[in-house]
This record gives sequence, C-alpha cells and structure tokens, in this order.
Amino acid sequence: MRVIKLAAVAAVAAGPALADLVKVDNQQKFVQLVNGKTLTRPFVKLNVRPDGQIEGRGARWDVEGTWSWQNGYFCRDLFWGGDPLGYNCQEVQASDDGRIKFTSDRGAGDSAMFRLR
Repeated sequence: MRVIKLAAVAAVAAGPALADLVKVDNQQKFVQLVNGKTLTRPFVKLNVRPDGQIEGRGARWDVEGTWSWQNGYFCRDLFWGGDPLGYNCQEVQASDDGRIKFTSDRGAGDSAMFRLR
C-alpha cells in the first residue's frame, strides 16, 4: 500500500507531462513551424528559411547551408565554420509547446532538440 501511495505522490510531484512530439511529414507543415522563428539550443541559433536557406551560429562559428523536403524528410547540407557537415535527411518531430526535434539518418541516428523562438 505504501508503494502505491509513494508512486501516486511521485506522479503528482513530477508535474504535467511534456507535450508529445509528433512527426512532421510534409513540407508545408514544416515551413509553418519554422517560418520567422529561430531554432535555439545551448550555444546554437539557427534560422531555417522557407527559400531553402539555413543560417545562424553554432558556438562561435557561422552555420550556413541549404535544405529541401524529400519523401517526408528534412534534407540538409550544412557548413559549420566553413567545414562541411555533409548532406543528411532527417526525421522531424514537433510539439505544441515549441519544441522541434531532428533525428539524423531518416530517424535512425542521433537527435537534436531545439526550441522555436
């Protein structure tokens, strides 16, 4: 009985759950999410423009590149401080609370979470 009470208290103390991430599967929805916003995370600020351009800063270096939407994925070619990061197609997920997540290799690789500001 104590275990059940303790679990109930822990659930209440944890607060509301974060909004669920939902896969963004079309370019129009993606553009609506990012247009006029800055994608931020510690030491990174990026603008992903509707015209296919990416620009911003990562740590102390400029980030620039291009993007397109292909078969339900955000495909980008980036340069960071002039060095190529390469071409990669990424799964995009977003939430109602302003978070957007990019997962490399069509959703099978590493992820990066950003805030839309």
